[in-house]
Amino acid sequence: MAKSQETYNKKEKEKQRLKKRQDKQAKKEERKANPKKSGSETMYSYVDADGNLTDTPPDPSKKIIFKAEDIEIGVPKREKEDEVDPIRQGKVEFFNTEKGFGFIKENDTNEKFFVHVSSLSEEVVENDKVAFEVEQGMKGLNAVRVKKI
Repeated sequence: MAKSQETYNKKEKEKQRLKKRQDKQAKKEERKANPKKSGSETMYSYVDADGNLTDTPPDPSKKIIFKAEDIEIGVPKREKEDEVDPIRQGKVEFFNTEKGFGFIKENDTNEKFFVHVSSLSEEVVENDKVAFEVEQGMKGLNAVRVKKI
C-alpha cells in the first residue's frame, strides 16, 4: 500500500496558515467594531528654523509671512550686465606642435585656456602674443579663433 502524500510538516504548515487567516479575520472584525481604539493616533512632525524635523510645533510669534507674488518658481531673470569684449589677449605659454595642443595665458586675469591646433588661424609658438575668444569645451573653457597679434 502507498503512503499518504500528506506529511507531518505539510499538516503543520496548513494549520499555521489557517491560524494566521483566523487571527487576521478576528483583528479585522475588532477594528470594525471599535474604530476609535485601533492605532488612529496621528503623528505630526514639524520643521524647525534650521530645517530639522521635530515633534514640537513652531513658535507662532516667530512666524514669517510671505507674499505669493514674491515667490519665484524657476530660474530668476538675469539683470543686464555690461557687455564684455569677447576678444581677449594673451600669450602662448606652451604649445606642442607634434600633439597639436597648448595653453594660452590671458593678460588681464592670468587665467590659462586650452587651445587645439584646429582653433588656430596661423601657426603659433611659445611666447607669441595672440588674440582669442573663449568657448565652453568638454573639460572647461577653450581658446578658439586664435590669431597672432
